[in-house]
Amino acid sequence: MNQLLKPNTFKSGPDSAGRFGGFGGRYVAETLMPLILEVEAAYAKAKADPSFDAEWRRLLKDYVGRPSPLWYAERVTEHCRAQAEPGKGAKVYFKRDELNHTGAHKINAVLGQILLAKRMGKKRIIAETGAGQHGVATATACALFNLPCTVFMGATDVERQQPNVFRMKLLGAEVVAVTSGAATLKDAMNEALRHWVANVEDTYYCIGTVAGPHPYPMMVRDFQSVIGEETRVQMQEAEGRLPDLLVAAIGGGSNAMGLFYPFLDDPSVQMHGVEAGGHGIETVTGHAASLTGGRPGVLHGNRTYLLQDEFGQILEGHSISAGLDYPGVGPEHSWLHELGRVQYVNATDKEALDAFQLCSRLEGIIPALEPAHALAHVLKVAPTLPAETLIVMNMCGRGDKDIFTVAGHLGVKL
Repeated sequence: MNQLLKPNTFKSGPDSAGRFGGFGGRYVAETLMPLILEVEAAYAKAKADPSFDAEWRRLLKDYVGRPSPLWYAERVTEHCRAQAEPGKGAKVYFKRDELNHTGAHKINAVLGQILLAKRMGKKRIIAETGAGQHGVATATACALFNLPCTVFMGATDVERQQPNVFRMKLLGAEVVAVTSGAATLKDAMNEALRHWVANVEDTYYCIGTVAGPHPYPMMVRDFQSVIGEETRVQMQEAEGRLPDLLVAAIGGGSNAMGLFYPFLDDPSVQMHGVEAGGHGIETVTGHAASLTGGRPGVLHGNRTYLLQDEFGQILEGHSISAGLDYPGVGPEHSWLHELGRVQYVNATDKEALDAFQLCSRLEGIIPALEPAHALAHVLKVAPTLPAETLIVMNMCGRGDKDIFTVAGHLGVKL
């Protein structure tokens, strides 16, 4: 364990300034600072109100379909054991958040934020999206609560995520294709922040990950922690103990923080965050592994690990997954990385594509390309671990949105 600023509890962040150690904070335009402070005050008040939590949990249960199941992936486990020495091959479970309404974990935090926006008296919602799942979740919640919704999405992602673009439009959202930069998630977030500055009075910005200015990293983490809370209970029911290893994909990092956070102070539970290795981290610009191949800097209102050149200019991230090509990561992940509490690794495009196909064939579950990265790592480490080891992997999204991308990489014309 790295001794750097080791806290009494790994759940101690953020501080009153929104910092996790040297990461996080609020680096925003003066125009936005009053609104950011308004969001922070409103969230603090909502957290202290049992009726807010009760309404959010009612929606999770009756609208989203939580708790999501914990699935023993028996055939994946058998596959791993077939590759292992006798007595090795961990037991693999999937936390099946792809079964949520809208098909991913994003809806957990979106519903919480939309309830907060309504409390704040906001009349319209904006959001950014990469793979489209956060956009779909936001459009869904806005349809439910009769709120106008505008989703900013990079033009590159609009092309490779057509099913989700159509879903957002069906739900009544306006989808704005952003053409600046590489026209991906970073650029969509830039445009959403610019729009927010110009529309501060009536607009709430619903951020999809554990990044951005404080209080967003904390707030999204809190809402997503329902994933880990359920997993604790379900593992006790299934195995009578906590898991030994948690594995989740990392883009901005919301699904991973949601799974990891409730276990951070359990020393017996290891955690692996799997970044997008793209074409390999040695390619410099051919991946999106910010923690593995980046260094600290400031982007989108917070200080965190970023992909950047020697002059501090942000580099474009690459991944086969539209949800993992963000060139940064949530500040709490940067903090946990420097503390050594979570181990951050990466999986390449090819490894994720192979895992995508294997999961579909062995478990009858077509994963999104994001958790396919996590599964690629599980397939590497499970055969090296004792057979009694318990792994829980967050299956954070379903793969119907990715079938055109996968088909294209496999040379199949649909």
